[in-house]
Amino acid sequence: MRFGHRCVALAAASLLAACGAPAARGAIATLPTGADVTLPGGTVHIVLVRHNVLRVHFLPQGQASPPDLVMSPRVPSAATGRVTVRASGARLVIESGALRVVFDGGSDGLQIFRRHSTSPIMSEAHLGSLAHGTLALRFSPADAPLYGVHGFNAFEPARTGLLRDGRQLATAGAQGDAGAPLVWSTAGFAVLLDSQKTLFDLTPGRIRVLRQTRPDPDYYLIIGSPRQIFSALDILTGHAPLFPKWSFGFINSQWGINERDLLHIVRRYRALHIPLDAFSLDFDWKAWGQNDYGEFRWNTRNFPDGPSGKLDRELTALGVHLIGIMKPRIHVDTIEGEYATAHHLWIPGEKVSIDYFSHRPVKTLDFDNPATRRWFFNPVLRHSFATGIAGWWNDEADETGDDKQFFNMERALYDGQRKYFKARVWSLNRNFWLGAQRYAYGLWSGDIHSGFASMAAQRQRMLSAIDVGEMWWGMDGGGFHGHPSAENYARWIQFDAFVPICRVHGSDLQRRQPWIYGQTAARAATAALDLRYRLMPYIYSYAWHEHVAGIGIVRPLMFSWPHDPRVRNDYRAWMFGRWLLVSPVVRRHQRIKHLYLPRGRWTNYFTGKVYHGGATVTLQLDSENWTDIPLFIRAGAIIPTQPLLQYVRQHPVTTVTVQVFPARHPSHFDYYDDNGRNYAYEHDEYFLQRIAVERNPAGIDLTVGAPRGSYQPALRHFVFAVHDTRARSVSLDGRPLTEVADRAALGKCPRMCWAAGQDRFGEVTYVETAAGRAMHVRIHSADLRPHRP
Repeated sequence: MRFGHRCVALAAASLLAACGAPAARGAIATLPTGADVTLPGGTVHIVLVRHNVLRVHFLPQGQASPPDLVMSPRVPSAATGRVTVRASGARLVIESGALRVVFDGGSDGLQIFRRHSTSPIMSEAHLGSLAHGTLALRFSPADAPLYGVHGFNAFEPARTGLLRDGRQLATAGAQGDAGAPLVWSTAGFAVLLDSQKTLFDLTPGRIRVLRQTRPDPDYYLIIGSPRQIFSALDILTGHAPLFPKWSFGFINSQWGINERDLLHIVRRYRALHIPLDAFSLDFDWKAWGQNDYGEFRWNTRNFPDGPSGKLDRELTALGVHLIGIMKPRIHVDTIEGEYATAHHLWIPGEKVSIDYFSHRPVKTLDFDNPATRRWFFNPVLRHSFATGIAGWWNDEADETGDDKQFFNMERALYDGQRKYFKARVWSLNRNFWLGAQRYAYGLWSGDIHSGFASMAAQRQRMLSAIDVGEMWWGMDGGGFHGHPSAENYARWIQFDAFVPICRVHGSDLQRRQPWIYGQTAARAATAALDLRYRLMPYIYSYAWHEHVAGIGIVRPLMFSWPHDPRVRNDYRAWMFGRWLLVSPVVRRHQRIKHLYLPRGRWTNYFTGKVYHGGATVTLQLDSENWTDIPLFIRAGAIIPTQPLLQYVRQHPVTTVTVQVFPARHPSHFDYYDDNGRNYAYEHDEYFLQRIAVERNPAGIDLTVGAPRGSYQPALRHFVFAVHDTRARSVSLDGRPLTEVADRAALGKCPRMCWAAGQDRFGEVTYVETAAGRAMHVRIHSADLRPHRP
């Protein structure tokens, strides 16, 4: 039955007990999308909360404990859409459009099937084991690869790559680690526990939970592709808010700097035309160790114009935002320390220690305490934010062993900033626990070393963090410890250009500006940053996609090719959005690179050479000038680009050039923009327009959907560069467009026009159209030969 509430007993004798008296073992009380089943020691709540997500919650004596921070406060309680619930005797069947759930009251066994499959993809032989806090799930096929649970800290080897097996502890860890009580597979299933420090035992065909922290075990089974799994995960654990647009640009972080040096460095970036959007300040920005809230206010010796806002105004004119480091400890013998003592804000039982920087006594604040969180964004810190500290670099809150300390530290800043200011929150933190993404939470990989080996090891650190739900990852480009060689620096910036948070940093007095490493390195680094800035419309559109769908700009290859065994543990390359595959050079003096390209047609971004995937290709590398980045375009790609800017808001972008590589299958891209500064997008103040393309025997069909949202961007025109096609004519909504001599003439055309040309990819048709309106463009091909596969 679909609606209502009824009781079905194992036998007629137990019917009255199930419906009136205390429920008998095996009694099934149906709900609109599931049922409550009585077992020894408690009740099991089995309910679909989405069409592809089953919640199983054991309630000892009917009692539920509060959810852990991993879960969103708005977890759905029941699926929407059509769900059928049938109970007959000891058998319960729940069906949606995605799956079928069967519970057998005789054995306490639970099975989950794909909708039209006769073999279960997951099963639990005895739900009664939940009374003992354990769980043993079977899955099929038995050799399905497993992912999730945890990442890697800065100093441990990452030899296992992305796959997980054996005993695995889910913990936030320290020094760049990431964790989640999550195991998932490209075979189409996942299990998420509402628990801390969950200990898994992963073996072929079986996921066992040996330890979890709840008296009432609570878990979610998810069925679907990687994209569907992470979309469901996003709903269960909470959407990440959008970062400010400036944070997608290049961030220079430095320890050991003052106001004069800062302005000199920023002006040199501008003079050399090297893009820069933010500068991150270490201890130097704050009056660390001084009384009267020195941990929260400007150091006027280093930054005399900080408190007045003058420095902020100068940097704003140069297009640069400031990020300030924050620590979880404060000094004991200060006004703020006395307040913390009087109001019990310290971590219970922690002893006083001597701070390594101020050499004065400190203690650590307890961010699990709501009173600490309310106090932390105090009037002094609010003043620092109002006068120029636009983002938070949270450090060293991973030293307590508490998975929630870092989480709640940033939660305090997020809640405080949103309460008092309209500007978007941005933060960078040194560990991650699933759910923290709700608080504008980025992760960096800890205090890593310079050198090629350390740089290469960042690949699996990034991708394993993404595998547990942290889509906003960055690193100390160039390495924190040590000084990179010129080649190491150049290759590192090329790597950095294709990660979610593009940033460099070094230890005290280390410099990470491109010009420090010589002209050859500076040219290579600048070219990589220039490319990132040209791709900004593409990058920012994927930030929106992560906000609404849970998958960000960087995707491990198995997300897109879940059934290709060669990418199961491949961290040498990744997708940058749906349409670009990148594999940075991470070996010293490398001349030749062997790279596996998944199935499909691929085009080298820089040379235009076409490769056919499902095979390993051999690439020649520039080991002298480091000018090349192995970057490939996937067939069907739609890639919006913009003119090169030195910072994201330097000029209004009125024309976006959309690079289109049509395939014989339909493809699309959702172009997104908003004001980039505040949360107006939460109230429909955004611009969203779908672009779709498909090649057919007669030519190319390009469709632009009606725009959504109330935001009016500066954008006025799209110029579509449709590659690998020679047009005979072009029509817009059935009306022919005028052909002009070349691309340069498009801007002079009084109406929408088209032109033919050539570039490194071969023949190309350029079509200029108005942005912000729905339209259909038909490119009638002059070349009717069958297109290469």
